Amino acid sequence: MAADHIVETQDLSIDFNGFYAVKGVSLKIARGSIHALIGPNGAGKTTCFNLITRFLKPTAGKILFNGRDITRTKPADIAGMGMVRSFQISATFPHLTVLENVRIALQRKLGTSFHFWRSESSLHSLDDRAMQLLEEVGLSEYAGLTAVELSYGRKRALEIATTLALDPEMMLLDEPTSGMGHEDIGRIAALIKRVAANRTVLMVEHNLSVVSDLSDRITVLARGEILTEGNYAEVSSNPQVIDAYMGTGHA
Repeated sequence: MAADHIVETQDLSIDFNGFYAVKGVSLKIARGSIHALIGPNGAGKTTCFNLITRFLKPTAGKILFNGRDITRTKPADIAGMGMVRSFQISATFPHLTVLENVRIALQRKLGTSFHFWRSESSLHSLDDRAMQLLEEVGLSEYAGLTAVELSYGRKRALEIATTLALDPEMMLLDEPTSGMGHEDIGRIAALIKRVAANRTVLMVEHNLSVVSDLSDRITVLARGEILTEGNYAEVSSNPQVIDAYMGTGHA
């Protein structure tokens, strides 16, 4: 694999009793880029995520991460290698504080998540790094609030902070702005751009204005197969892409 590609899939496929949710998908994700997967409902976007992070076992094909074959690697081991999908650690603990949520994620990185017998004071050594992460995602002033008190958009920012706590080389974000109002969408899009400054991001996103603003490259899926790839201007003017989106209800 060329050194400038952090992830490559080769003819990746999965079928469920003869139905191909993903078929022959070959992706090359450039290191340090923001790469978007888009397509109408049922196109196979989330299934691709699940295959790349090994939450699903492919029927055929190969997955390479930093040139290493991870097709049969366990999801937790893939996360340990530096490829983290946000939902793997992003389920926040609603009745712990924002700071405590990030601190738990930092414990995972250190391998001390299950040291329940240690006193709470022993965890305070992680507070400075946790606050740095909260500052990075714009949540430092909410550190003392419980997660349940946050707005939806700020909860998503907290999820990104807990993902960043694992210091990933690559982040996979599944519809990071889904269900948000305009103000929150702008805040999360700006956050994604900031955290992508020194890492690779692969995201599924329905909001095409976010895709156009953030993405270096876009892969369009339809019925489990790649329809086309390119920058936003190229894919948005492609007649096949326009046809695929017509009637799906997505902007």
